[in-house]
Amino acid sequence: MRTFDHDEEQFIHLMRLTWDLAQLGVALAMQWPRRHEPFISIPRARGALRVRAALRGEDWVFTWGHGQGRWVAAYDEDAVARVWEEAQ
Repeated sequence: MRTFDHDEEQFIHLMRLTWDLAQLGVALAMQWPRRHEPFISIPRARGALRVRAALRGEDWVFTWGHGQGRWVAAYDEDAVARVWEEAQ
């Protein structure tokens, strides 16, 4: 079985989230800034929401903003709904 390195796994999580959000009709863009972590940018009235995939311990999570409660486990069945709700 093939194993993925950190960057590949991060990409897979972001693309999976991008696909799921696009299926809901969410306008978004993948951003790959040089020398920075990639993220999904979702335009909204109060400024774009930036969602990143990151390791928290041994688990992958989606994060946005700063502060408590601004993340969801990448494999959580409600992950897409949580990000969509935050994007409103």
